[in-house]
Parts: sequence; C-alpha cells; structure tokens
Amino acid sequence: MAEITFLEAIREALAEEMARDPEVVLLGEDIGKYGGAFKATDGLQARFGEGRVIDTPVSEAAIVGAAAGMAHYGMRPVCEMQFIDFVSCAYDMLTNYVATSRYRAFLPCPIVVRGPSGGYVRGGPFHSQNPEAAFLHTPGLKIVYPSTAEDAKGLLKAAIRDDDPVLFFEHKYLYRRIKAVMPPGDHVVPLGKARVAREGTDLTIVTYAATVWKALEAAEQLAAEEGLEVEVIDLRTLLPMDDEAIEASVRKTNRVLIVHEDTVTGGIAGEITARINERCFEWLDAPVRRVGAHDVPLPYAPPLEDFVLPQTSDIVRACRWLAAY
Repeated sequence: MAEITFLEAIREALAEEMARDPEVVLLGEDIGKYGGAFKATDGLQARFGEGRVIDTPVSEAAIVGAAAGMAHYGMRPVCEMQFIDFVSCAYDMLTNYVATSRYRAFLPCPIVVRGPSGGYVRGGPFHSQNPEAAFLHTPGLKIVYPSTAEDAKGLLKAAIRDDDPVLFFEHKYLYRRIKAVMPPGDHVVPLGKARVAREGTDLTIVTYAATVWKALEAAEQLAAEEGLEVEVIDLRTLLPMDDEAIEASVRKTNRVLIVHEDTVTGGIAGEITARINERCFEWLDAPVRRVGAHDVPLPYAPPLEDFVLPQTSDIVRACRWLAAY
C-alpha cells in the first residue's frame, strides 16, 4: 500500500462517497475541469460528470444556499470554499438558515462545507484565516478540523454521511506535507471523538490541525531535554467536543496547555478552559495556559508571520512554565 498525501486523502474520500451514493454532489468555484485551487477535486468531473461536479459562480452565499435546497430534496452536497477565509460571505446563510432548518421547519440539511484554511504558508491576511471559533456557538452545526491524512479521509466520509451540516476545515500547510497509508476498506472515523496523538503523564496539550504536529515536536524536545512526558490530545472534531477525552487526560496529568493557530482572544481555547474548570478543577495543579496567534491580522512577511503564529518554541516555553508551577 502506497502512502498518499493529506490532499489525496481528501480526493479519495470524495471519490469513494460519490461512487457509493449517487446523491453526493460537489459544488464550488473552479472545481470542475480545473480541479480546484489546490486540485482537491482533480479528475472528479471527468469521472462523474458535470451534473455531479458543478462549477459555480463566485458567490459563497449562493453556493451554500443552493446546497441547502439540494439537501432538502434528499441530495448530499459538498461545497468547496476556494479558501475557507471566504466562508464569512456565507455566514448568514450558514447560521440563520442551514443550522436552524431542522429545528424551524423539520428540514434536514446534510451538507458539508469544506475548504483550505490556516497559515504557515505566507498567504497573508486574506488566505490564512482560521474562522472555526466564529461558528462554535452556532447550535445545529458540526465542526471538524483533522491533522492527519487518515483522519482527513475518514472524517470527511463521516461528514458526508452525517444528517446535519458540517464545516470541514482542511489545513493547507498539511496538504502535501503529511502522508500516510490509508486503512483498508471503508475507512470512516466517527465525528465527536478525539484521539491521543501521544501518551504522557506529566502534562497535557490539547490541540488540533497543524499545531498537533508542533505540539508533538515540542513533546519530543521536552522528553529529550528534561524528561517530561507530555500527552497530546488531537481534538479532530471541535463541535461536538470530546469532553470525556479531555477530562481523562487532565485527571492523569493535572496540567493543561491548549494550543491553536487561531488568535488567542475569542479562540476555542477559552471555551475548553471553561469546560476544564467546570469538570476538572480539583485535579488541576496549575492554571490552564493558552498558546495561540497574536491578535493581529496575519502579515505576509515571513519573519512577521513566524512571530505572530504559534511555533514549537512557544509551546516548549509554556510547557516548561506549567511543569515548574
């Protein structure tokens, strides 16, 4: 079995679900003959036809609105945002209609909105955003943000089969850097379940997406230099969140660092911290700490981007502080 990239895993998931279920259709800008901005849908229009891989106008609100109508008629649309930054153009449609349609009108809306997100690629403020926290308090939505190629495939297949709308974030820094051999058969990873990316006993890092890999680098450095055994929890699904997995790790290590690439203010780390305080306060031996991006738009200049976004050294420094508390 050959290794495939994170991006190829996404394409495999789309192709397998389209072959399995004729109601699965793709919508997005330049996803047809061109194959998408990052080639996630390359070759799919030639295989499945223009009626199932649909090039759309440059209107994210129209893409999501059309997908919602299709979903009400029994189809399972998968919308691609050319960059996830532009999902804000569909914010009204997603939060005021898609997320509430089941409650308001008994209309299931099984759509997936997927697209490339995140920084570390010198993309500047318009092509590097992580807007997951903007949707975290919207009941009716599910939010997925994988870090491995296996999870990218398995979680996307689960998202397409889910009967509720799913926002599926794909970190573009991982697209061609992360590879894996896919598990055999119909590989589906259930939504709402975190995974232990690294076992540890001294400290827990809760994270997701690209910062999982930086957390693992930091954990290996701390083990080699100071003998600290850091546990790394990869959330995978942000909404619903796996509170039980977080609690189990906190009870074991008694110290927690939350790491994400999104800005610190208003980021998901604040919500996780509140849940830990409510569920695990008596097991904490130190305050919960956060590492995230500075509260500024992401600059283009490489040295400035490196300063603004969380790096392995930032995680190591925060872990040392926690361990010494």
